[in-house]
Amino acid sequence: MKSILLFTALLFFGISGINAQESYKNEDFAITNVQVLHKADYGVTVWEIHVQGKAGATTPNKAGQLDGAPVLGYVFPTNLNPTDVGFSQTEGILALALTSHPDFDDTPLWDENNDKAYDNDGIIWHPHWVVLHKDDRVKGGLAVKEFKKADDTVVLPPTNPGMPMYMDSPGYPVTAKKDVIRVVVPDYRINNRKDFNYDGVTAFMKVNTSIDDLPMLGVYEVYSIASGDLSLPYKVSE
Repeated sequence: MKSILLFTALLFFGISGINAQESYKNEDFAITNVQVLHKADYGVTVWEIHVQGKAGATTPNKAGQLDGAPVLGYVFPTNLNPTDVGFSQTEGILALALTSHPDFDDTPLWDENNDKAYDNDGIIWHPHWVVLHKDDRVKGGLAVKEFKKADDTVVLPPTNPGMPMYMDSPGYPVTAKKDVIRVVVPDYRINNRKDFNYDGVTAFMKVNTSIDDLPMLGVYEVYSIASGDLSLPYKVSE
């Protein structure tokens, strides 16, 4: 509960206190509903974010390099444990983020545009598990949690992209149609958990590779929160 309250406070600060270099705030990121549905016959959960505009229609403008590369996200913060998806135990908020970023590809196992190349489709909406934590070095106050490469106590899922962050590239199918973006997650990939709470957030993030005193991937602007207060009030529906 303490970490959720901290997360709530930080995101409210993010809404009121940040001016990103370029704002992508529009109806495509204005959340109207969020839901996670369990489909017992198929052994999956279907995660959905509904928006006022056209889900997934807005993607970032290319920066031309990794440093400073923009990332847009439809994010499901949860109270799942990081160990439920294959991370070693660590403090933070486990979130499922659907992201688009044209400057780099961080899903080396997956060919989302089916062109037989595995390193050129970062702009296509795709999923990541991330552990978020407080980080005052960025204006949004949040970042994907990092670790030292030499720390052999850290365990990542085998589908991770090889970065020193608590990030996974699980390869779940993502579709965006009309006002809904959705992702399908097999039950066994989340420890068969169906008793978790969640919320929905849309946000702007940015990559840093040049400034030691900034996180590798930080949150710079929050566009919308499904619950209004990020209290994670939503439960999985059957």
